[in-house]
Amino acid sequence: MKKLFAAAFFSLLSLTAMAEKADSLKQAALEYDNGDLDGVAGVRTFTGNVILTRGTLLVKAERAVVRETPEGYMSVTLTAANGKPATFRQKRDGGPNLWVEGQAERIEYDERSELVRLYSNAVVKELENDRMTNQMTGPFISYDNRKEVVAVRNDVSGESKVGGGRGTLILAPKRAPAGGTQ
Repeated sequence: MKKLFAAAFFSLLSLTAMAEKADSLKQAALEYDNGDLDGVAGVRTFTGNVILTRGTLLVKAERAVVRETPEGYMSVTLTAANGKPATFRQKRDGGPNLWVEGQAERIEYDERSELVRLYSNAVVKELENDRMTNQMTGPFISYDNRKEVVAVRNDVSGESKVGGGRGTLILAPKRAPAGGTQ
């Protein structure tokens, strides 16, 4: 979980937004209603109002499954329930009040490949001083942290299908209007 959701989701359009690097060096704390830990298989399953915090990272889901390889790499799958999406929010490097937040029915993160995938009703936002600066929505959003590549697809399978859903990208203006007020 060294870079859990350490994502520059908008780098596709040169909108780099790195998560706070210091978070990867902090311990993670989980709160949950029920937990099942299988040390032999390296699988930890948490259910019921799961809340994970690690530095500035805050993750909420109904269910979280954490798998660990013998080499120590982790993968995390977060799932929603009862119409309440799995969510994350994390401070970004580069300024005092920069954030990235997202939500989906299912969120998967693979630490080894540094790949984040959001499935079904995926939304990712960049915020500056609590003001949305960019927003991306779609049935499927994938971010490769190593390559800084975002893929948005019109189907939750991660494929583009004829007649599938549509994505949306909202870009807020970067410059102040004439006169210096916003």
